[in-house]
Amino acid sequence: MSLKVYINGKLYDKDDAKISVYDHGLLYGDGVFEGIRSYGGKVFRLKEHLDRLWDSAKAIWLEIPISKAEMAKVIEDTLKVNGIQDGYIRAVVTRGCGTLGLDPNECSDPQVIIIADRISLYPDELYQKGLEIVTVSTMRNHPAALSSRIKSLNYLNNILAKIEGLQAGCIEALMLNHKGEVAECTGDNIFAVRAGLIRTPPCEAGILEGITRDVVIGLARDAGFEVLEVPLTKHDIYIADEVFLTGTAAEVVPVVKIDSRSIGNGTPGKITRNLIARFKKLTQS
Repeated sequence: MSLKVYINGKLYDKDDAKISVYDHGLLYGDGVFEGIRSYGGKVFRLKEHLDRLWDSAKAIWLEIPISKAEMAKVIEDTLKVNGIQDGYIRAVVTRGCGTLGLDPNECSDPQVIIIADRISLYPDELYQKGLEIVTVSTMRNHPAALSSRIKSLNYLNNILAKIEGLQAGCIEALMLNHKGEVAECTGDNIFAVRAGLIRTPPCEAGILEGITRDVVIGLARDAGFEVLEVPLTKHDIYIADEVFLTGTAAEVVPVVKIDSRSIGNGTPGKITRNLIARFKKLTQS
């Protein structure tokens, strides 16, 4: 069965789902999106994702043409019509069709697009054995130029870092901010564990405030672990006992080597494994 894609009130077969080449989402990356997971047919943290989508849209002066309640129903309906239980939803809002100029006032009819599909970001073995990453020279966007809290359609910053990581033989890469501090990976937030204390960069470091990041912080604190949102350097990552990444698609994945340095004993740590289990229990309940 061909997957159905929602565009502005209608469902289209995947191969027939199209928007105008004059859409500023295509021409300039002018738009916002959310990546959302479903488990057992239920959308995970839908309210939080929609709140962030609306915040991103407001930050770029983009008015979403439907309400949050309508968006929630469309997402749930698109998931259901595709018969997807454990899957991935991409909610996209573009600026709409305009001219070849930059002026967003020349655009009309913002496009609301919902794609429901399946995703497997990392092979299963990496959740058992851990991931190797590398620090790249591509700097995270300066927050004074473009806020990292806006989840926009322009992902070139992350893509260039991803390419640099792939060229180094790693499928994920660590990005630093303009101060040389640890920011985040190309698609995931990062955590470091040292002597039982869990630390992760704050929003001010130039990160996207991840939904999964917030869930894992809550799970860790509920389990009695202390979690601090503080600036980190590469040194803090290198000497950590454990490192793990979080993200909607990645969930919770351990990191066992960074820049050819082994983290801890080179295997996923106890706290990381604890949080992986807690996150899995949460999503399966």
